Amino acid sequence: MPSRSYDDIIHLPHHVSKVHPQMSLHDRAAQFSPFAALVGYEEVVEETARETTPKRELDEAEKAELDRRIGILVPHLGEKPVVTIEFFVPDALKTGGAYVSRTAALIRISPVRKNLTLADGTAIRFEDVVGIECELFRGEF
Repeated sequence: MPSRSYDDIIHLPHHVSKVHPQMSLHDRAAQFSPFAALVGYEEVVEETARETTPKRELDEAEKAELDRRIGILVPHLGEKPVVTIEFFVPDALKTGGAYVSRTAALIRISPVRKNLTLADGTAIRFEDVVGIECELFRGEF
């Protein structure tokens, strides 16, 4: 036969405190929700998993070709030729980076600063450039 140990209180009204306000259902549910025991752990895991690309060194023939193309662009800077430049962007947080391509009008080539400046304000160091394309190079071969 089952025990009737709560028979004396089972039909009593629910107790409501006169001192403490009743907790909202939202706050009550929050007590039982999972919590992040290691704050920031998920971000560290994501950062570690994020891949970067190592910067590659150009060989002498590739460097000579880039120099040749820059030489073709210099006399046409007044025309603001539209170029597509592929270049390396170092990662701020870890070794390596990413290769990106940007298309815009070329407005300056600075041998002193050793960079190319595009009309959108992007300054690209010579040492990061791996490719330059422009209509001026088409049909020259």
